[in-house]
Amino acid sequence: MSFAEQQENNMSFESSSQPSIRHCVDKVNTRHIHGRPEPELVPSRYSLKVGAIDVLVVSDGVLSLPGAMLGHNADPAVRAAWLEDMFLPPDVLEWALNVVVVRSGGRTILIDAGMGVEFPDLPRAGHTAQRLEAAGIDLASVTDVVLTHLHMDHVGGLLVDGVRDRLRRDLRIHVAAAEAKFWEAPDFSRVSMPPGFPEALQRTGKRFLEEYHSRMRTFENEYEVAPGVLVQRTGGHTPGHSVVRLASGGNRLTFAGDAVFQVGFDHPDWHNGFEHDPEEAARVRVRLLRELAANRESLVATHLSFPSVCHVAVDGDVFRWVPGPWEY
Repeated sequence: MSFAEQQENNMSFESSSQPSIRHCVDKVNTRHIHGRPEPELVPSRYSLKVGAIDVLVVSDGVLSLPGAMLGHNADPAVRAAWLEDMFLPPDVLEWALNVVVVRSGGRTILIDAGMGVEFPDLPRAGHTAQRLEAAGIDLASVTDVVLTHLHMDHVGGLLVDGVRDRLRRDLRIHVAAAEAKFWEAPDFSRVSMPPGFPEALQRTGKRFLEEYHSRMRTFENEYEVAPGVLVQRTGGHTPGHSVVRLASGGNRLTFAGDAVFQVGFDHPDWHNGFEHDPEEAARVRVRLLRELAANRESLVATHLSFPSVCHVAVDGDVFRWVPGPWEY
């Protein structure tokens, strides 16, 4: 049975009337009546330095998801007006999906792993393994994986056939203890997702824990993976959601995972449909954005448009997204 068919048939976890992913994909495809550009027409990787730390942002692709997931607690008219102001369609969005590779202190660290290829109805995501190879990064060279959380678009790349066999035997996978505990019996009562997504997330989380438990290294609140590479638990989005803070030579960058979405600058109080504790996620978002604005460090996040590198400015009671200069 395809993922789309499962979405149509499995409604037991459904908490809102979201359109199916098949509907979203079809809506996006109709906007490209002359065909899509070739997959690698635009760069899929972008490198920069944070002091002595090498950073590579890699696009895993894009996800076609309902626009309502930007803020399911928002007035639909206000949400539609924001989308129009941003030159975005009102109903279906293509969400960027980024992962990061960091090199520091002789360690090569993969931060999140993308969607994988288990879900054929999301064909424009799941390219991490191929794009790492195109960037000259052998999976066998990866010493550590940091997972911001265990949603399927962050761990699926590790479940692709053949990937586990290519990884080092001494690979360390870092994840918050609270996150691993949550996925033993996850609670979807506060989310607002398209049909079938809770089941798919639960299935993927369970499989990941079964296949990789021996390589996992859990931490409580924070852990230094390598010199200047610190993973910190924030909670909110999921109980063990974490961010990765890079610092070297006076330069700083934070990979925020799913703590920040595009709409979160203008409307940090809007609840994203994937948030398991929406109120806490909003508090985490505001605290993080205020901190990043105050210390003027760079920001990269999973679902900000590739390559995602930006800064944050305070704009009254909300925030302003400031794109970083393109380094070439």
